[in-house]
Amino acid sequence: MGGSSYRRLLRFLRPYRWMFLGSLGLGVVAAGLEAFSLLLLIPFLRSLFGMGPLLPEGGRNAAERFIDGIAGGWLGGAEGLDALRAVCVVVLAALLLKNLCLFGGRVLSIRTQEFLVRDARNAVHARLQRLPLAFFERGKVGQMVARVISDTGEAKPVVTDALALAVRQLATLAAYALVLFALSWRLALLAIVLVPLVMLGLRPLLRGLRDRFRRTWDDHGELVAALQESLGAVRLVKVRAAEHFEEARFRRRSDAFSRKRIAAATMRHLASPLSEVLAAAVALGLVWIGAAFVMGDGSLAPEQFVAFVTIALRAISPVKGLAQYQAGTAQGLAAADRFLEILDHEPEPVGGSRTAAAPAAEIRYEGVTFAYEPGRPVLEDIDLRIPRGSVVALVGSSGSGKSTLVDLLPRFADPQAGRVTIDGTDIREFSVDSLRRLIGLVGQEAVLFHDTVAANIAYGEDPPAFADVEAAARAAHAHEFIEGLPQGYETVLGERGVRLSAGQRQRIAIARAVLRDPPILVLDEATSAVDAGTESVIREATAALFRDRTVIVVAHRLSTVREADRIFVLERGWLVDAGSHEALVSRDGPYRRLFDHQLAPVSMARS
Repeated sequence: MGGSSYRRLLRFLRPYRWMFLGSLGLGVVAAGLEAFSLLLLIPFLRSLFGMGPLLPEGGRNAAERFIDGIAGGWLGGAEGLDALRAVCVVVLAALLLKNLCLFGGRVLSIRTQEFLVRDARNAVHARLQRLPLAFFERGKVGQMVARVISDTGEAKPVVTDALALAVRQLATLAAYALVLFALSWRLALLAIVLVPLVMLGLRPLLRGLRDRFRRTWDDHGELVAALQESLGAVRLVKVRAAEHFEEARFRRRSDAFSRKRIAAATMRHLASPLSEVLAAAVALGLVWIGAAFVMGDGSLAPEQFVAFVTIALRAISPVKGLAQYQAGTAQGLAAADRFLEILDHEPEPVGGSRTAAAPAAEIRYEGVTFAYEPGRPVLEDIDLRIPRGSVVALVGSSGSGKSTLVDLLPRFADPQAGRVTIDGTDIREFSVDSLRRLIGLVGQEAVLFHDTVAANIAYGEDPPAFADVEAAARAAHAHEFIEGLPQGYETVLGERGVRLSAGQRQRIAIARAVLRDPPILVLDEATSAVDAGTESVIREATAALFRDRTVIVVAHRLSTVREADRIFVLERGWLVDAGSHEALVSRDGPYRRLFDHQLAPVSMARS
């Protein structure tokens, strides 16, 4: 996936290509100026040791002719201290321009990489929002958080800083090579033959480095997941006196992450000293051979030889940088592999072209069979009809398929066989967004955000009038306790609504459903987590909402379902009975067995 991941990261770079190319261009100019400033060693040494004109007439080789073409106007006629001063001014000007180019390129690179990370982060988050519910049921939230926040940030240098640095190093090396050829083509040719040996020497070390970093980031995701779990379950941790257990669990994950990161980083950083030693060996070999040219046939003047040696030694740095490029990008590409996996997942279907509109009419499940895993059906051949405006209940023991049956209505999942229809139309023909706008869902656990009460009630809607928010709260019997909060509707709730009781959280959730005014209302174990007194208040809040709506109630409590127009009984994924409460309780069937322990007090009271 290496090349593929790299190409896909480059797509995020496309909107900012001109900014990035600008940073690369400035880096190339800086590389040329650096090589030119080193080449100025020749006139500098000639002026320092009084070796005659700074630039001998006509130039003895291409290097001196190049200096004359660029700075001959400043250096040509100078002598003595004036010559030394002129050389110093030109060197200073070259260094100043080089560093201005480096600064400008760095600023452009920073802007590019931060915009790239922002776009990648937004793309991964947007895809997560569109993935089917089954994806989240299989994965860990902590792993997903790590991929959105950490992995996108780790991948940014691969196509920004690391690439820009590699281009600059390549340009620097190319500029050095041109200068070295201009000074002595024989020595430069020898260098071109020897330098690739440095790269080959590092290949065994770099092989497998990316896989190591991939395992490291997987462990990082596990570490985030463990932290999130322990913080989310802080009440359970404390009531079970399990602080030491959580400390040990987190310490094990943290230790595993650190050890793998150390091993991968050690291997990556070993590339730097090894490449430097190999490059130094090449450079010193060139120095030894170059000295023979100076002392032997005199093809290199002493000041030219010093310039050649200096530039050859300076070339170690870009050679080392290029040799490390693969090691430097291994960590980022391993992180990129992880968040690109999320982008590879197919989003949930957007549905058909039809728009589902209120008022929703009759709901039917026709021969519905569904399985999360092949060969293990959760629902089998379900046929049931829910007339418009009726209140129906789904009952059954845990694992009987009640919540799964409800999940098929808003298309959190699709059946493998059969279909679900609204007024005779297969719901797959409706767009998913329009279908879900017909449905108000209140689950067992009310999901609240760290925001104001009003914002929680109006979640996901265009900013409604405050009067509508208040009306929804009144309908849900929540207005009274909201008014008693410190800032009323503007009170900021703690994370997950921890400042409210379970019953208050549920009434906020009911108010949220009421605000949308859905024609279909689903109460999925909405009162299972509250006491009998709170359940009574919630029943009062929901009773008024049942009018003119089709209501589906999933519950374990007899008090919640006995008023339903029709009750459907599920057992191990099969629809085994249906009827009114009176009809079902009058016969010795699965419904009566399910509620026998709740019916007993009622029977005693009647006797």
